[in-house]
Amino acid sequence: MAKTINYLQAMVTAQMEEMRRDPNVIIWGEDIGKFGGTFQATAGILAEFGPERIWDFPLSENAMGSMAVGAALYGKRMVVDMMFGDFMSLYFQSIVNEAAKMRFVTNATATCPIVFTAAHGIGAGIGVHHSQSTESWALNAPGVKIVCPSTPRDALGLFKAAIRDNNPVVFLQHKALYGDKQEIEEVDDFILPIGKAEVVQEGKDVTLLANQLMRKFALAAIPELEKQGISVELIDPRTIKPFDKETVCKSVKKTGRCAIVHECCLTGGYGAEFAAQIQDVCLGELKKPIKRIAYDNSIPAGAEESYAIPSTQDIIKGVTEIVKG
Repeated sequence: MAKTINYLQAMVTAQMEEMRRDPNVIIWGEDIGKFGGTFQATAGILAEFGPERIWDFPLSENAMGSMAVGAALYGKRMVVDMMFGDFMSLYFQSIVNEAAKMRFVTNATATCPIVFTAAHGIGAGIGVHHSQSTESWALNAPGVKIVCPSTPRDALGLFKAAIRDNNPVVFLQHKALYGDKQEIEEVDDFILPIGKAEVVQEGKDVTLLANQLMRKFALAAIPELEKQGISVELIDPRTIKPFDKETVCKSVKKTGRCAIVHECCLTGGYGAEFAAQIQDVCLGELKKPIKRIAYDNSIPAGAEESYAIPSTQDIIKGVTEIVKG
């Protein structure tokens, strides 16, 4: 049997299922209790689990993050709701210098199970401090995993996996996807492995990597590319770190071409790291240099935000260039 839920409902369901399964799962954040979170990603949790399991904190992100590290070291499984991905910068000490390094500095005798989660990306028109795509910010911090689900199914299965992981995980929800619906199989404990990409559609001419909102744009671009006789293999990496190099390189060796589209900035974006790893394995099979489709832009307020990131037309143009250029 299957049920239809949206992306936002999947986020709530994942947290509630893990809290029922494990009494050590605790959620901390701002406006997440009675208010239910800025986008209602914790709606209804307070009513079932009470204020001992879901805490509303004052505006002191660094204190909250450091306290969560301490709680995780004492056996709790922490979910820290950062509200917006842009606010990850306020948690950097906790994520990069504390949680990420804990296994290293204790010779793997301590674990630090924390999920730092937030809404990121465009979709609400709320400007430069609330709309950035931040998945690359923690990319070069050893010890941190980065998960970016694109569908309700992935949001449910990967969030549950992140909560159970003994390593710190940055889990970024995309606010523009909250209303997207999907049919999900009803099983007792649905979970997806972290670090495994999804081959969304098979093709033979070019491998296209896209996740979250860019996956939707890529799916819209593919029919137009097919009219030009271009067969696209679409892969959603799902996790930025660890990167599923095996699945991606198998595809690139088949197609001989690769394009990577992402909403975060071009310079320092994860596409550059993906490209380097793909080239290490697939250089001999590449017919063209790997193409990155992204921009270096700040995000404006209002509807204009959509002009600051790649569009469906940009994907069509970029893929066409790498195949026919």
